[in-house]
Amino acid sequence: MNKVIDTHLHTWDLQQLDYYWLKGDTSILAKDYFLDEVALNFVEAGVTNALLVQAANSLAESDWLLSLAEVHEWVAGAVIWLPLEKPEAVHAALEKYQPNPYFKGVRHQIHDEQNNEWLLQPTVVESLALLAGKNIPYDLVGTKPAHIETAIKVAERIPSLKMVFDHLNQPPNAVSKEWDTWTGLMKDAAAHANFYAKISGLGTTTAKPFTWDAGDIAPCVEFALKAFGTDRVFCGGDWPVSLLAGSYSYTWQQYQAVFNTLLTAFEKTKVYQHNAEIFYNLLPDNF
Repeated sequence: MNKVIDTHLHTWDLQQLDYYWLKGDTSILAKDYFLDEVALNFVEAGVTNALLVQAANSLAESDWLLSLAEVHEWVAGAVIWLPLEKPEAVHAALEKYQPNPYFKGVRHQIHDEQNNEWLLQPTVVESLALLAGKNIPYDLVGTKPAHIETAIKVAERIPSLKMVFDHLNQPPNAVSKEWDTWTGLMKDAAAHANFYAKISGLGTTTAKPFTWDAGDIAPCVEFALKAFGTDRVFCGGDWPVSLLAGSYSYTWQQYQAVFNTLLTAFEKTKVYQHNAEIFYNLLPDNF
């Protein structure tokens, strides 16, 4: 069976860890979400493996995600949080985490920072350069055009840093006036060879919960594939946030429906598996 790697899977334990962004939330997200629950849907979704992605800006969660990767054979690794504003602390954390075969990348919730250029702080740039020097990729979770602009500036300063736009940086509707701005900036980003695009979280961006389908996301998926090429795109489910728009299996089925119309079998293997393996330095014996 060919592998299909979900490169964006969350899990959280509200009793043990602090998720500031869920405080006061009254949606279905305001409860614990554990891996055994989502794993029940893998067969129907056509997913074989997954990468855990941080949801809390804390080293406690980083430790927890890596511990989960060790006990779930289908987990390929984890993208964790590091204190990027403190380069010395990042250096110490890397000495701790880098020997762990499940440590696959770093992320910070920049979309919640008031400063759209949070990544350009000298201390953060220094930390990102540390990651680049060790070939550790960085996940960009942006939501505004300014986040893409900032990411491009980071790429200009640290051209060796591998970065991926989580959720395609929240693409607007293809018929909206914002579409040209998003596509223009993403084309500029794609000109940098170390930028990748993650097709994930698109059901929620349609603003059509439980009624969206493949047709609604096809324009931004097709654009991403053309701009970044089939060698720099991979896919993620964004569970459990994706549940705000539809079930886990439904989300994956819509992505697959779009890929089936745009990609050859060989290209789908790259998007489902090989590109993620290259970007996140996934080792065959990890999963």
